[in-house]
Amino acid sequence: MAEIFDAHNCILGEGPLWHPERGELFWFDIIGKQLRSKARVWDFEEYVSAAGWVDRDTLLVASASALFRFDLATGWRQDLVALEADNAVTRSNDGRADPWGGFWIGTMGVGLEEKAGAIYRYYRGEVTKLYEAITVPNAICFAPDRNCAYWTDTFAYRIMRQPLEPEQGWPEGPAEVFIDLTESQLKADGAVVDAEGRIWNAQWGASRVAVYGPDGSFVQEIDVDGEQSSCPAFGGADLTTLFVTTAAEGLEGEAEGRTYSVPDAGKGLPEYRVIL
Repeated sequence: MAEIFDAHNCILGEGPLWHPERGELFWFDIIGKQLRSKARVWDFEEYVSAAGWVDRDTLLVASASALFRFDLATGWRQDLVALEADNAVTRSNDGRADPWGGFWIGTMGVGLEEKAGAIYRYYRGEVTKLYEAITVPNAICFAPDRNCAYWTDTFAYRIMRQPLEPEQGWPEGPAEVFIDLTESQLKADGAVVDAEGRIWNAQWGASRVAVYGPDGSFVQEIDVDGEQSSCPAFGGADLTTLFVTTAAEGLEGEAEGRTYSVPDAGKGLPEYRVIL
């Protein structure tokens, strides 16, 4: 059963990240322009949405204009590469580190402009566009055997499976439909893969995280009080606690926008380190 981990009502909670060296959860309020933890809140002048960990005190953070190195102790920011900095229409959205030390990040229209966004990969100091004409990029995560990535365009109602080449983790061949949500019209949001290769997908507007097996079959659902569940992450000392961000945007009620936790939900994997 989901419990309240943090009662702050994020306008658009997203990007939960369990830092394996600090034993600490970080997450974002995109519209609030904040990076949050239980201990501290960092405010920014632009939208921030996702992060990967570099070392104990350093994150790679995705914003509306850049991927930047961020020092948690001092608040020092060093921009590494631009991310659609010349496009005022878009901002960053879902992102996650990959097993090779890269970082996949999606962009989207601030006003949900159709097909305004894309999905990129940051790898060893460079950004490469992988997919274009994306409306809402989400569900970026990676199989534990490293043979594929998953991603979605939320309003296409399909979670895609992308084979990856083994040496450096670049896409190899076309992406294929893995989970088809067209009939149900469920909106796939953020996702994470567990140690068994199951995909845990937050589904916007459905107050739940849906669990799918490595073959794409539905396994179970985890209910959360927040209607707009946005992204899950595994954490805790043994990586068995599921954390889920939600969004209060457009809704009323104290449950909306909170960050939830589900003890003993499953067995997660440590988040991969980003290599700058």
